[in-house]
Amino acid sequence: MSELSVNHLLGIKYLNKKDISLIFETADHFKEVINRSIKKVPTLRDITIANIFFENSTRTKLSFELAEKRLSADVVNFSAGQSSVKKGETLIDTVNNILSMKVDMVVMRHPNPGAGIFLSKHVKAAIVNAGDGAHEHPTQALLDSYSIREKLGDVGGKNVVIVGDILHSRVALSNIFALKLQGANVKVCGPKTLIPKHIESLGVEVETNLKKALEWCDVANMLRVQNERMDISYFPSTREYTQQFGVNKGLLDSLDKQIVIMHPGPINRGVEITSDVADSDQSIILHQVENGVAVRMAVLYLLASKIK
Repeated sequence: MSELSVNHLLGIKYLNKKDISLIFETADHFKEVINRSIKKVPTLRDITIANIFFENSTRTKLSFELAEKRLSADVVNFSAGQSSVKKGETLIDTVNNILSMKVDMVVMRHPNPGAGIFLSKHVKAAIVNAGDGAHEHPTQALLDSYSIREKLGDVGGKNVVIVGDILHSRVALSNIFALKLQGANVKVCGPKTLIPKHIESLGVEVETNLKKALEWCDVANMLRVQNERMDISYFPSTREYTQQFGVNKGLLDSLDKQIVIMHPGPINRGVEITSDVADSDQSIILHQVENGVAVRMAVLYLLASKIK
């Protein structure tokens, strides 16, 4: 059996193309499993996984927990929310306490970029990064690419535009790494104030005109504006943002082709996309959610096979 080139999933930038193919092939198998009447497999029966979330998350946490339970792992949940557990030392103490309960894997979301990398050097457990600050969110990028592959047959050669708050988005960065690694063409689109400087160095183009971006792309991945990460105002008003960078049905229908609409969630309906776009047959948002469980099962399974 092939195995991953890494012992942790800390970010897409540490993976190679073969790793991504292996994760997707494994996810294909698990997708079959979760669509059966009995949705559980005993694959990780002897593995204990701790979900440690220092930032609030509903969807990612639920998705990981479901993936772990489908694989029959023992699950420990720890929610620090917005508590004072932010300093490195306290982070190690918290995790060491959990590891002393003989935990094999840690799924962690943390507000500080690089928290997972820091942890992987100090504790003996496989670490899965479930989002570190505005840095990376590798499983989201994997499930996004997996969903494109499912819909369009392949990611290589496809034109993908990521629209919205690129500056504060860990989803954008992980997606750029994953898409480029698989040979897709990537553009980012949004207000200039929400596009990081030097983003072209990652091999992506910047397009400030949404209509042009949509005419170019096969897939548009719509990001929400992350107000909770903003300490200053990056654009005049939500209304103005929506007029320039929001996708509605009229805009979609004015294109001379059908494009695929994605969204990592949670959706601000009426801001970055209207309800009739989110719920349309061009949207694969609910497929992304379903695929998230299969992809996370694949990641946990492949990392666990390196522990034993």
